Amino acid sequence: MRFGADTEIAADVEQVWAVLVDVPRWPEWTASVTQAERGEPGPLAVGATARLTQPKLRPALWRVTELADRSGFVWVSESPGVRTTGEHRLLPLPDGRTRVELAIDQSGPLAGLIGRLYGGLLRRYVRLEADGLRRRCERG
Repeated sequence: MRFGADTEIAADVEQVWAVLVDVPRWPEWTASVTQAERGEPGPLAVGATARLTQPKLRPALWRVTELADRSGFVWVSESPGVRTTGEHRLLPLPDGRTRVELAIDQSGPLAGLIGRLYGGLLRRYVRLEADGLRRRCERG
């Protein structure tokens, strides 16, 4: 099951990237995350981890599996029966704005059940993240 949200931000890709990869500060701009802790110091990199606490969900450990500087990253969280992939894509637009594409993709034997039980919540959280990122980046 896949849940996504897109938005355009009146900020250049460098500004949006700096906010997006500062994972410990996510609770400041998205109501979908109440606590975020990096597992390692330093910049986000492939193999890096973060533990996110979200309302109505169990805390989850996310591991970065793909990272392309200033254009996005993918991370994965695994729990029994479900693999959740979070995608964060940034696309620079000709007018200096940035298009952001966010998605949560779930796979595994329990993905259908989890999607039915939590699909509305996951859709809401991806939208909150997109809207919160836009507000944070546009306010300067």
